[in-house]
Amino acid sequence: MLNFVLCDDSKTAINRLSRMLESIIIENNLDGQVVFSTQSPTELLKYIKNNIVNVAILDIDLKDKISGLDLAESIRKYNKNIYIIFITGHLEFGLVAYKYKTFDYIAKPLTIERFRETILRLYDDVTGDNPKYIRLDNNKTIIPENTVKYIQKEGMKLIFTTDTRDYEVYSSFNKVKPLLPKQFVRCHKSYIVNLDKINDIDFSTNTILFNDNKKCYIGPKYKNDFREVFNYGNFSNNLDSTYHTK
Repeated sequence: MLNFVLCDDSKTAINRLSRMLESIIIENNLDGQVVFSTQSPTELLKYIKNNIVNVAILDIDLKDKISGLDLAESIRKYNKNIYIIFITGHLEFGLVAYKYKTFDYIAKPLTIERFRETILRLYDDVTGDNPKYIRLDNNKTIIPENTVKYIQKEGMKLIFTTDTRDYEVYSSFNKVKPLLPKQFVRCHKSYIVNLDKINDIDFSTNTILFNDNKKCYIGPKYKNDFREVFNYGNFSNNLDSTYHTK
């Protein structure tokens, strides 16, 4: 269980940050909770001195004689192991912030995608796991590859359907193929599927089913190769096949 504390001079910002964090924890089945939030750096430091805290998420401009950077410096005197994350509009303090062993430095306005990326990396760092990610939008958005059910081509766009939501990006199968592990298999001219996420397959209707009633399809010219990969793990007929390069 990771205990998170939050400090921002805006009560509205704290409430929004707390809701976003709780949403990320729930949707990714993470073990964590927000144990304390405040607009006062003095109150936050007092809490940290007397309680178990794993992660401190701080604004830099706290409208107080103590800035977020000052607060981080004080936190480090009491606990050298707390993860510190800055969320701020003051990008000019980026290099200074890392002096305090900052885990991440996120620019406002905060987006759920950017925040999710940081929180997932933090849990990876804590647990020592090293899951892989698929990067979209010139690396601005990352998706844990084990959450992707399938990728659909729709015109000039690709739609990544995951456990929690869909992500759309202007790209092509040729561009994403090198980024995908071998369990992602071309099954249709418009679909690439993650074998690890399949719940059932109806070969009579060429339909692939997932556990949330979502579905994608197997194209006639892909059917034999897909069955070979699915049944026997023969990945020589997977995405790199010249037969499936369009």
